[in-house]
Amino acid sequence: MTNARILIGVCGGIAAYKIAALTSTLVQRGAAVDVVMTHEAERFIGALTFSSLTGRPVYTSLWDAPERIPHIRLVREAEVMLIAPATANIIAKLAQGIADDLVTTAALAARIPLVIAPAMNSAMYEHPATQANLRALRERGCEIVEPERGFLAERETGMGRLASEEALLEALERVRSRTQSLAGVRVLVTAGPTREAFDPIRFVGNASTGSTGIAVAREAAMRGAEVTLLLGPTLVEPPPGVTTHRFTTAQELLDLALGQGMRADLVIATAAVADWRPAVRSASKLKKTDEDLLVQMVRNPDVVATLAERNDDAFVVGFAAETDDHEMHAREKLERKGLDAIVVNDVRGEQGFGTGENTLTLLWKNGRKQLGTARKAELAARLLDAIEELR
Repeated sequence: MTNARILIGVCGGIAAYKIAALTSTLVQRGAAVDVVMTHEAERFIGALTFSSLTGRPVYTSLWDAPERIPHIRLVREAEVMLIAPATANIIAKLAQGIADDLVTTAALAARIPLVIAPAMNSAMYEHPATQANLRALRERGCEIVEPERGFLAERETGMGRLASEEALLEALERVRSRTQSLAGVRVLVTAGPTREAFDPIRFVGNASTGSTGIAVAREAAMRGAEVTLLLGPTLVEPPPGVTTHRFTTAQELLDLALGQGMRADLVIATAAVADWRPAVRSASKLKKTDEDLLVQMVRNPDVVATLAERNDDAFVVGFAAETDDHEMHAREKLERKGLDAIVVNDVRGEQGFGTGENTLTLLWKNGRKQLGTARKAELAARLLDAIEELR
């Protein structure tokens, strides 16, 4: 932890006293630690305790030294923010983007990784609302340090006890090590579907939401990369801190990719690009008649193969969504397109599309790595871990 810069948000739970011990350990290991507290946290432990341990001022309000704008300055100076003990109330606020105190305002302003350590009664932790909020935070890339089963403040035994100091330190080390693993690397990510129109309101497309690529772009940015995201038509919002360009058609994506991708060191092409487009696009809406409609389709450009050919210096990773003989078809694409690696998944029944879980396998010339089944934010982290080993 030498020279680590950690921001800790302490919330109102009995486990707040454990964060004082954690803070002491971090300082002893060479970290610079800043602490912000909710007013409820002060009912359990005083700000003086943390300022004595850190040798730095502790902030409990947006109006503490307002000229310094602490909720912005502190997250800009830190490498990672830990929120612990994270109560059900704080978790709900973070999931909904509510910023009504210093801790939640700082978290909302943070473009650094967030580590969240829940601690509460088991009934509250297991409530569907709390679990839904935790899923939403995981999907955004937050690291959740699961609580332990044990003796709780209510003199009950159950799931909800704050994770051990060792687990919290390990999570901070793991997240911090990732924050600079791609520093200086220029990453291009393509994401989302294409839409190939045959009249002003109808198009050929697919069910992709771009959520996998968005998760990859977010994870790469958190690892210190300079990230450019090329994003197709989707309602899923791109991550902050990432340069985003929008496209609709495969040709628009190719033009952007050739403009943005020639200086990339790493290309991860998750976009679901239509292989064909209508040969003719009607200038006005085609009217329904009793006759069948025949639409001639022509081939679209192969975006990832073109990038791999034009930018010899980049490590290029493609994606293959398959319905049968997954690995065989993916390996054929890997060779034919001149890629360094390819990720394959099974999309029968449109599984893998949307913002939920996916199952991915990474293939390269002489090997394979099963990335497993997980939420897309976690899969993005596993994928980049594997790519970093291969590059």
